[in-house]
Amino acid sequence: MAVSIRLRREGTKNRSFYRVVVADKRSPRDGKFIEAIGNYDPTESGDNFRLNLERVDYWVKNGAQPSATVASMILKARKKVSAAAPAQ
Repeated sequence: MAVSIRLRREGTKNRSFYRVVVADKRSPRDGKFIEAIGNYDPTESGDNFRLNLERVDYWVKNGAQPSATVASMILKARKKVSAAAPAQ
């Protein structure tokens, strides 16, 4: 089974938000998914997404392919975590 990490649109008209989900590539955008691992709210300013990086690492290690948008979110989340970690 080919698995991808992608965005799933939720919310109402003109008030959308997205969940970052792990899903089979063949299922529709808003259809069945395996696991929700984060969220993204484009209406918020600044820090507008959250990801569970442990679950992202697990799924990527097991062959899941992130979409382009989710891949950029993963990079930003990793930078944020490394900047927050104290330097020794």
